[in-house]
Amino acid sequence: MDESDELLGIGAFGRRVGLAPSALRFYDDCGVLRPVKVDPASGYRFYGAEQEGRAVLLRRLREAGLPLLDARAVLDGGEVEARTVLYSHVDRTRQAADAARALIEEMLRGSPAETPQQPRGRAGVGGAELASAVRQVGPAVADAGTRAKYPALGCVLLELDDSEVRVVATDRYRLAVRTLRAMTAGGAPTRLLIDAAELADMAVWALRHQHVDIEVNGDEGRLIGDSGECRPFVGRAGEFPDYRVVLDGMGTVRHRIIADRTALREAFAEREKGAVITVRVGAQEVVVSGGGGGDESGGGGRSAVEVGAVCSGPPLRIAFDPAVLVPALDAGVGPDVLLEVASESEPVVVRSADQGSFTTLVMPVRVLVSRETG
Repeated sequence: MDESDELLGIGAFGRRVGLAPSALRFYDDCGVLRPVKVDPASGYRFYGAEQEGRAVLLRRLREAGLPLLDARAVLDGGEVEARTVLYSHVDRTRQAADAARALIEEMLRGSPAETPQQPRGRAGVGGAELASAVRQVGPAVADAGTRAKYPALGCVLLELDDSEVRVVATDRYRLAVRTLRAMTAGGAPTRLLIDAAELADMAVWALRHQHVDIEVNGDEGRLIGDSGECRPFVGRAGEFPDYRVVLDGMGTVRHRIIADRTALREAFAEREKGAVITVRVGAQEVVVSGGGGGDESGGGGRSAVEVGAVCSGPPLRIAFDPAVLVPALDAGVGPDVLLEVASESEPVVVRSADQGSFTTLVMPVRVLVSRETG
């Protein structure tokens, strides 16, 4: 039996261990589950049977909500380190469950209205999925000042097309796109701008229903819940930017930074603008500025904050406005975040292994050279 007979492609291996191909590609990028072989011509990944145990344990740890760095400690660390990590995670999980229960009970309250219409476009999605999509793209809606100049950026684009529902928002510095697979679909492709506040109310209503039909007819639409109760909505006039041009024009990824999403978020949120966040793995480090202004050397009484991470690519110095990056981190799903960087001046992709249907782009800001280094 030759080598090709002994190895499994990414799809077959994923089915055997219960991991999606997108997750396997993510774990390869992170260095936690490398394929045995990568075809140099096609880029196809191949895995060996001896990797099944590690892959299954990794999946179970991730299903339990462990951040990737903690999962690595369990997989590759000693018994004492693994036990410490697991006990700490149990405590965090209990606290998070209490907080989530209180939040969901509050969101389940609402009062629907009903306005029947004949739809031009129709798609059925999960109520919780729709609410999640609105929550994720919401931070990318423009603020009041930008909306005054560009009213369409105060809205969210809702698209029904080819058995998909897309929810899109941008403020010119961020772009957030969430794609939902429609369980049912019909009618013509439809797009409608909806005021962000209106859509947030629609999301609260949708969360009460296991299944929601979205119907759009011209500039009006309605949500239909499981029991037939309806929630009408009205679109807004305006031209929304062509987000596909931005996505199609993304440069080649040269750097990847995988970090604990909460740790990175807290480091940016708690530091004053201009503070330096050092993302480090081994001898390699990536300097991420908390803003473009001021001395980035950490002087003037400011000290650098270190966040453990897995980094790949050449040395990198990149800066973000915390007011732009922190909401993008908040909108993510799962304990880890992956930043894919083409260059210091191009949009940065923020994604996770836990949800391939959500894409966030964040523009970095100009990095000022430290006075110490010139």
